Amino acid sequence: MSFLQNIKEALLHLLFPQVCASCSSDVLPKDHLLCLPCVEALPQTYFHLHPNNPAEKIFTGRLPLVHATSQYYFTKESGLQHLLHGMKYKGAKELCVYMGRLMGQQLSESTWIQNIDALVPLPLYAQRERQRGYNQSALLCEGIAEVLQKQVWKDVVERSMATESQTRKNRVERWQNMEGRFSVANIPLLEGKHILLVDDVVTTGATLESCGRTLLQVPGTQLSIATLCFSAD
Repeated sequence: MSFLQNIKEALLHLLFPQVCASCSSDVLPKDHLLCLPCVEALPQTYFHLHPNNPAEKIFTGRLPLVHATSQYYFTKESGLQHLLHGMKYKGAKELCVYMGRLMGQQLSESTWIQNIDALVPLPLYAQRERQRGYNQSALLCEGIAEVLQKQVWKDVVERSMATESQTRKNRVERWQNMEGRFSVANIPLLEGKHILLVDDVVTTGATLESCGRTLLQVPGTQLSIATLCFSAD
């Protein structure tokens, strides 16, 4: 049976070759979307192992966090930017979950992650999510949760208004653009819980700060933040 299974898998690979989402190599480990050289080339931060890391410093004096971390350094015109573009705009749902699994594997090395009660994805505005067909942060949460065996609470906080793109705004404009944009949809579920708020990338932290402030209005709630990428721009 194993011989026939090998032939079947070889034929499927010939007819429907699976290639690395970054470099397009067809030499992939089973059930992986990136080849091993591309995984090893991802610029890891190791922030999850170090308190007072650069991700935490973004929110110092702005948001009372327990922990903050980002898994990879983001640079423009890099392979990681190509992956993020696919995750956000090209319908690469499986890639979102896969990158979430990589996040989960790294986070599992930290001691503080065991104190997290649930994962909460940064919400998209409902109309934008319908247009895109998914929320990449929610899919990242699914991948993280597979590894860490944590719950994902997708609908406990809502984005109550659409916002303009943050890309060309300065730090003050980004904060003003996000002020008052979120609302809590399930206060009893959040009460007394330690939440890990998850997003794809942090730059100035304005969006995460706005959502985090809303979550921390719930009595007894503690907040940590994890993003896939860290951008210093």
